Amino acid sequence: MKYAYFPGCSLHSTALEYGNSTMEVCQKIGIELQEIKDWNCCGATPAHQTNRYLASALPLRNIAKAEKMGLDMVIPCAACFSRSKFAQYAVEKDEEFRKKVVDAVGLPYEGKVKIKHLLQAFADDIGLEDIKKKITKPLTGLKTACYYGCLLTRPPEVAHFDDPEEPQIMENLMKAIGAEPVDWAFKTECCGASFAVSNIDAMVRLTVKILKDAILNGSDCIVVACPLCHANLDMRQKQISHGYNYGNFNIPVYYFTELVGVACGIPVEKLNLGSHLTNALNLLREKQLISA
Repeated sequence: MKYAYFPGCSLHSTALEYGNSTMEVCQKIGIELQEIKDWNCCGATPAHQTNRYLASALPLRNIAKAEKMGLDMVIPCAACFSRSKFAQYAVEKDEEFRKKVVDAVGLPYEGKVKIKHLLQAFADDIGLEDIKKKITKPLTGLKTACYYGCLLTRPPEVAHFDDPEEPQIMENLMKAIGAEPVDWAFKTECCGASFAVSNIDAMVRLTVKILKDAILNGSDCIVVACPLCHANLDMRQKQISHGYNYGNFNIPVYYFTELVGVACGIPVEKLNLGSHLTNALNLLREKQLISA
């Protein structure tokens, strides 16, 4: 299975563990990722707040390049996935807008590319049964809170990603690798996203609710599919514990690719599990899922 791969800015920088684990796991389960040459930033949060045309032109340029490759497009980052789906949706709904955006991009675009989040490629294209065949170390005894955030599933008419309120794709993947997903209330709530820059207190309030509910429902860890969600939930725990009166937090936050990688027997060094700010190794050692 081959895809045009759009890593986005984060997977080559601040979310290097997501990028590395994605490459390692995809190779293991039979996905060939062909990185789009000369890709550009999708615009992320700023573009669609400032210029409607720019917000679509930036991701559409990447999509047009994927179309030229003759491949469907796979994106691990939830924000990049959302912006790319929004761009494709916008040009499909408005022919005049489409002409202006395509003209700005300067590349032919016929709308033939399917855009998929990496979770969809795992579950729908490779299939959970085939992934099970690659498992050498089932994550038995590991309770996971699967966190989708607010971008993967919404709005449903754009994302076309599972049930917008009660998605199960990540839970099913966790079950396939031997983990036990917990039932909890905050799986699609916002973590504050880029409020981490402009309004830290708002981000902290939202993040604390997510952390508390995961712990309250017996989860050992939180599993994510978004670099920004990971940054808020992982990086901010020490800051919240020491600077706010919300209690102390020390719950590991994993990318789903990291846990699939552990279950497939990929060495933790290749998955960059040691780079998390909230220790991600001790729990796996306690559960005897990795060696001491």
